Amino acid sequence: MKKKVNRTTKPKERIEVTNSFLGICHMQVCAESNMTDKEILEFCNSANPSGTTNGWGKVIREDPEEHEGKSLKPVQCDRNLNRTHFLVSC
Repeated sequence: MKKKVNRTTKPKERIEVTNSFLGICHMQVCAESNMTDKEILEFCNSANPSGTTNGWGKVIREDPEEHEGKSLKPVQCDRNLNRTHFLVSC
């Protein structure tokens, strides 16, 4: 007899793409807040390649200026307090 898989027991991913392209050079991910830039970029370049020669190359953690009235700074996820929404750029 085949065992039924309970999907709720599957461990959640540490990171997921939440918006695959914001404009032509940004993507948004929801990641565990303690993930390193290297971990985030490896995931991004694997899960959703940018199509540019250098790929996704920077996790935006500080944004000294606003872009079209919007900040690019990371924000805490409203669904999980241990996760943050980061923008990455190519």
